[in-house]
Amino acid sequence: MSYLEAIVIGGLQGITELFPVSSLGHSIIIPALIGGRWAADLSVSTPESPYLAFVVGLHVATAAALLVFFWRDWVRIIGGFVSSIRYRRISTDGERLAWLIVLATIPVGLAGLLLEHLFRTVLGRPMPAAAFLFANGLILLVGERLRRRATPERVAVGRLADTTTESHRRTDATPDAQPLSQRHDPDDDRQSDARLARLRLGRGVLIGSAQILALLPGISRSGVTMVAGLTQGLSHRDAARFSFLLATPVILAAGVLKIPDLFGPLGAGIGGQIAAGSAASFVCAYLSVRFLDRYFRTRTLIPFAIYSLAFGATAFVVLALR
Repeated sequence: MSYLEAIVIGGLQGITELFPVSSLGHSIIIPALIGGRWAADLSVSTPESPYLAFVVGLHVATAAALLVFFWRDWVRIIGGFVSSIRYRRISTDGERLAWLIVLATIPVGLAGLLLEHLFRTVLGRPMPAAAFLFANGLILLVGERLRRRATPERVAVGRLADTTTESHRRTDATPDAQPLSQRHDPDDDRQSDARLARLRLGRGVLIGSAQILALLPGISRSGVTMVAGLTQGLSHRDAARFSFLLATPVILAAGVLKIPDLFGPLGAGIGGQIAAGSAASFVCAYLSVRFLDRYFRTRTLIPFAIYSLAFGATAFVVLALR
């Protein structure tokens, strides 16, 4: 694996893990489209490929970027978990959100342990990944359509959450104030966490369970989780934030469990490439989540759906004709 391959794939991982377009799908499809050494070096379907150790480093770096961006939220969540255990209660927003995340990540954790290897080796090939990426686009489109058909009360709550903060900021803004798109309001994040904490347990677990579909290469973790959140009445921004909060422990755990691979035979000789790729992944993931947190205040999944449909279909045709 060259340093160029490591940096390109690392940056790609950081972007596509958080954008609703599937990081695993792109990590499989793009090397196959480039062909040659890239296709040979960067294959996740090979059981003992050094690429697997490389991917472990990228996942840990992506999770680290999420922890840095959402550090205030995680301080509240971890504090809520500790106080819940200490006082044997689930009453505050932090305590409710902590247990909601714990319970909502159990299904995908179990599914990952049981099915990840099977799905990666059997379906982790370019043409299935392209087909699933096309399916990802359909899922995003259907999710937006289902949200429009949701009950008026639930849609109204979601729209209010999307617009209330922006309207409040515009009212209070001064000519010298920093532009809305460049500002970060911790109180706004706290209000979003409070709304998420009020989710019913069944709905929260349903949203978290949607991550199981992301075991299929080409299906986006953030995309399917956001779609599930939208169908349960969350706003686009709250659905995105909940998706990122749910993904953090899952991505981190998946990386930590396989960290021994980095120091075993699979990671031998590519330590520098792993470091370079992980650095690229961290920077791109941090910039991506920062962008998406602003983007989903007022916008939808439609552009990502169109991209997934177009790229998935094009890649499938190109690969089929080779």
